[in-house]
Amino acid sequence: MKEVILTAEGYKKLQKEIDYLSNDKRREVAERIRVAREFGDIAENAEYDDAKNEQAHLEARIAMLEERLKAARVVTKKEIKSGEVSIGTKVRLKDMDANQTVEYSIVGSAEADPAENKLSNESPVGKAIMGRKKGEVVEVAAPRGSLKYKILDIKAA
Repeated sequence: MKEVILTAEGYKKLQKEIDYLSNDKRREVAERIRVAREFGDIAENAEYDDAKNEQAHLEARIAMLEERLKAARVVTKKEIKSGEVSIGTKVRLKDMDANQTVEYSIVGSAEADPAENKLSNESPVGKAIMGRKKGEVVEVAAPRGSLKYKILDIKAA
């Protein structure tokens, strides 16, 4: 499995999710199975089948997350170069065409979440700005044409 790069926050979040799924969620599903068994013949019991399917999905998700955690490398504060875009930094960008400012936290691909403005270092914009400094203008090839961003500010997240 390829190395999974995480911020310290992302590592803790992954541990919390595994803990929740392994304990609380497993108990919930086991209880659903127990209750479904009480309905009688499990050969024609949709509730039982549904609970067993949920259990299979849950176990697969736990296994995948544990695998990701094993392959994880947490970015240390020492690795974050001052004044340079890297994983673990917050970057303020100005979209030169739309004249809008956006702020992103640069994270590894496993942590990326556009809804929380967490941008992957492997995304098109992420790749374009990695290693760049404040004041630089970068061009990003996008499906609807190229986009230009000016790096306004970089700070440790």
